[in-house]
Amino acid sequence: MKQIIEANNLINNEELIINNENIVLVGGCFDILHLGHIVFLEKAKKEGDILVILLESDENIKKNKGQNRPINSQENRAVFLTKLKMVDYVIKLPEMKNDEEYLEIISKIKPKVIAVSDDDKNLIKKKKQAKKIGAKLIKVTNIIPHQSTSRIIEIIKI
Repeated sequence: MKQIIEANNLINNEELIINNENIVLVGGCFDILHLGHIVFLEKAKKEGDILVILLESDENIKKNKGQNRPINSQENRAVFLTKLKMVDYVIKLPEMKNDEEYLEIISKIKPKVIAVSDDDKNLIKKKKQAKKIGAKLIKVTNIIPHQSTSRIIEIIKI
């Protein structure tokens, strides 16, 4: 079973689901893995049977975080994430241009839960997506102070 899936190859959730297990969906950049990511992913996994990560494209990260990002390519980030025991699948997103493109992919996955942290910048969008597909939106973690990729890059530059 392949753990890394190209979003363009995702026809429906048959690639992800066996015996009608509950899928938990999370999304993000996961550029430089840190404690905040690990705690978030561990808690998200506890909300279901299969943890699926929607992994942002390099192009979207550049748009949202700046031209010097990502530090690691999407391919490398996907491999790193699959090495974590709580991660079942990583779906590599193409460059996404609008919320409807995200919703189309999420609808194919059919998660029971969309897990977020309390500082999720897309919380309102994710609430709408969860409602449209009949999933529960669950906040699984609070922000862990000083745990962010941007903060790590800041420290390294000093």
